[in-house]
Amino acid sequence: MTRHFAIFGAAAVLAVGAAFFADERAPLTSQTFIGAANAQDAAEVDISTIVEMVQGAEDAPITMIEYASYTCPHCADFHQGAYQEIKKNYIDTGKVRLIYREVYFDKFGLWASMVARCGGAEKFFGISDLIYKGQPEWSKMGGAQEIVGEFRKIGRLAGIDEAALDACLQDGEKAQTLVAWYQQNATEDEVTGTPSFVINGEKVANQSYAEFEKLFEAELAKQ
Repeated sequence: MTRHFAIFGAAAVLAVGAAFFADERAPLTSQTFIGAANAQDAAEVDISTIVEMVQGAEDAPITMIEYASYTCPHCADFHQGAYQEIKKNYIDTGKVRLIYREVYFDKFGLWASMVARCGGAEKFFGISDLIYKGQPEWSKMGGAQEIVGEFRKIGRLAGIDEAALDACLQDGEKAQTLVAWYQQNATEDEVTGTPSFVINGEKVANQSYAEFEKLFEAELAKQ
């Protein structure tokens, strides 16, 4: 199954991005989280600073773009299941190059993304695995403070110190840029739900590992 969402206009998405920094149940302090920048149209935001998170050989015959949200249960299922087999059999063997792109349904997904990116490209996928693995627990916590606390624990477990985590989580400009980056990517690839995939330019729905394997083998046969 796939979690569906609407692609809002650029200004609306960025306005929502700014609103992410305030919790209607328990307002976050400046020490706990981000001070938001003013919302602006996505077309006015320079997204060139956002690093694409990539696994696999640059010259792999298959490029697979994954659109996923850290708060999406189906994305967690994919990462705990089919992704592990795809990585072992296709990414690590040089056949598939994976480009992972975050989708933001809510503030929690944005916060998770900022922690995952805090360790740089070399730690991103390891932190992402920990976030997805812990999703059943942190997603059931009562408030924003507790959830951010769990993300901080994951960051520390990955070797990121508290000062670095503070800097990442307080980077309002980075958060705004990530939201604009997500909106542009999702619009260009006509993404309407997660997880979604683009394999060698063709949109592909979430499916079992066996079905992905058939797709990959068909693509490899064309080479």
